[in-house]
Amino acid sequence: MKALIYARVSTNKEQQQTSLKRQEEELSEIAAANGMEVVKVISEKASGYEMDRDGVFEMLDEIKKSHIDAILVQDETRLGRGNAKIALLHCIYRENVKIYTTAHKGELELSEADTMVLEIVSIVEEYQRKIHNMKIRRGMKRAVKNGYKPERNLKNRHENSGKEKKRFRFRKLSG
Repeated sequence: MKALIYARVSTNKEQQQTSLKRQEEELSEIAAANGMEVVKVISEKASGYEMDRDGVFEMLDEIKKSHIDAILVQDETRLGRGNAKIALLHCIYRENVKIYTTAHKGELELSEADTMVLEIVSIVEEYQRKIHNMKIRRGMKRAVKNGYKPERNLKNRHENSGKEKKRFRFRKLSG
């Protein structure tokens, strides 16, 4: 199982520096105990209420790039607080990535309230996607009705399809 360690503190105070190291060490122990391969360790100093954090973007990129199976954090507040936490949990779970915490001594168990909010966010996201697709279909139908010819918009339609023909001469080999 590929894992990513994410550690965060909110300030630059000296005791926060030791907290980052401690988080990394404890999370490395959890990874080893669960037979996980730690692909990357991301540590940052930023407020949990901010969604615009370099470490968060790096984590989300790494999830896709390295096919991460699990995120290891001290507790769910390390991912974020308030709306930032819910948004990030939604993004992580949407990628089918599990979250392990030292606080839960294993996989994160969300509160009923957080679970409910995530379900609502998923429903709203699906609804928005359906509305967006309906608008696109409606716009395409209207354009065709008004004389738009989609086939005329295809680029390179008279050119090579991208595959090259190669001709070879075969010679009969006598045995």
